[in-house]
Amino acid sequence: MTTSKKTLRTCVEGHKYYKSSDCPTCPTCEQERKPENGFLSLLSAPARRALENNGIKSLEELSKYSEKEILQFHGMGPASLPKLRSALIEKGLSFKN
Repeated sequence: MTTSKKTLRTCVEGHKYYKSSDCPTCPTCEQERKPENGFLSLLSAPARRALENNGIKSLEELSKYSEKEILQFHGMGPASLPKLRSALIEKGLSFKN
């Protein structure tokens, strides 16, 4: 088994961090961007970015998509669906069929 070597990086905001992947996302910037409340605050950073990158910033916008369509977004995994389902149900909404 090989382990990837982590390299020191600096983001445009000046944060220094180590990463082994080629993902350019700064963990400090992501933590600062994380909403304090709302359904997006329940999600991991990749899942949150997946929705934001597809223009989904409200539960009303989310309800226009099916679960299958949401899972096609890069960064979205099946573990996020129960959280999204619950948030939709609380507002009287659901995924598109």
